[in-house]
Amino acid sequence: MKLKVRILSIVVIIVSLVIVSGFGCKQTNPKKYMLNLEIWGLFDDQDAFAEIITNYQKANPNIARITYKKLMPDTYKQEVLDALASGTGPDIFLIQNNWLPSFANKIYPASEQVLSGKKFRDNFVDVVATDFLGSDGVYAVPLSVDSLGLYYNKDLFNAAGIVSPPKDWNEFVTDSRRLTKLDKNNQIEISGAALGTTSNINRSTDILNLLMLQNQTEMVDMTKGQAAFDRVVQKNNINTMPGEESLAFYTQFANSSSAQYSWNSNMHYSIDAFSEGTAAMMINYSWQVDTIVNKSPKLNFAIAPVPQILGNPPINYANYWAYAVTKNKTLDTTGIPPAQASLATNDIRIAEAWNFLIYLTTKPEQVLTTPTDAIFDPAINYLQKTNKVAARRDLIEVQKNDPKIGPFAEGNLIAKNWYQIDADAITYLFADMINQVNRGQASVSEVIKTTAISISQMMNR
Repeated sequence: MKLKVRILSIVVIIVSLVIVSGFGCKQTNPKKYMLNLEIWGLFDDQDAFAEIITNYQKANPNIARITYKKLMPDTYKQEVLDALASGTGPDIFLIQNNWLPSFANKIYPASEQVLSGKKFRDNFVDVVATDFLGSDGVYAVPLSVDSLGLYYNKDLFNAAGIVSPPKDWNEFVTDSRRLTKLDKNNQIEISGAALGTTSNINRSTDILNLLMLQNQTEMVDMTKGQAAFDRVVQKNNINTMPGEESLAFYTQFANSSSAQYSWNSNMHYSIDAFSEGTAAMMINYSWQVDTIVNKSPKLNFAIAPVPQILGNPPINYANYWAYAVTKNKTLDTTGIPPAQASLATNDIRIAEAWNFLIYLTTKPEQVLTTPTDAIFDPAINYLQKTNKVAARRDLIEVQKNDPKIGPFAEGNLIAKNWYQIDADAITYLFADMINQVNRGQASVSEVIKTTAISISQMMNR
């Protein structure tokens, strides 16, 4: 009952703020309280948000200051957890799309009245609702979503007489064979495809997740609370094991006795090998485009949609970050007159934080105050400054023909994910599966079963 009353209180606050500020319209009846908001993020510098924050503060004078703090990826998660535990954390912070099971009790979702499920689904690509829409409401909202694409070396393709990148995995295998060059000692000189290992393949376990999802693998059984990717399933009256098939497909590229052999643990890191022109194909996210260009400005490469499995629905794999609101923290009233600071409460802080996030990420719905007023779209402003791939559906329509990020934008429309009780631990387990198969320590069938048992145990702790 107390939770319902608190949610209703926050809804009333947000609705009143929307009426007053109009998300960009001039405010005529400001509240008397004031508070500060702090945002913790990754990758982006303050410049990415400067204009957005300035415009928002003009529209909402109840916010004295919005500060953005950029943290380092290696220590980010622990810093956030420590800060939230002490009540000194940010008001708004980034959460990775697989982290919700670890953070759900630390963040305050937007209820149906604040951000409806329909509006949420209408604004963002489908995977966002899968990851962040729950029975209590919307847990986080993204500015950008990324999915996998196929990087290919156009010069190597031309030399091999391959006129276009592969659209499906059968074509991918054929092209990789044609592109792979071995010396007289069976050592790889040119790799047709950077696949098969973990330590020297960037995002190796994401690629394995992609293959499993494309192969229609049921990753977890939520009704039973257990992993399901080790199960036998019947397809066209034939028993298949899509999880095993996916792992076997991935690891064959690192098996020197396989016809698909194109990679091994002695190769340079996949991004370096592709940049150097010794790997013809690589699967990765959009943020590596600039990495490749900076490493090798003259490399003649392009990006195509990630290959699919013939006969199966097209699927990609998503990896992205979204903004969440801290459930509890000590209010920051630095620099605010005591009379105004005393009127701010934690419920008001939560409402103001969500008010800002809705403004930041969703499609504007303002009523123009004068015929000359232009609607400022914070998400467009952000994407133009960062060159990232949009999370919003309407902006993907604009980006999909872009030669640099178009394949990733379209990939977002078919991107999927699955519930991972502990994403870090599962990434380690999936990498260990690949390593055990490559080293001959266990068969594909054995590692799939033991890994599924481990994840099931994690889900039932």
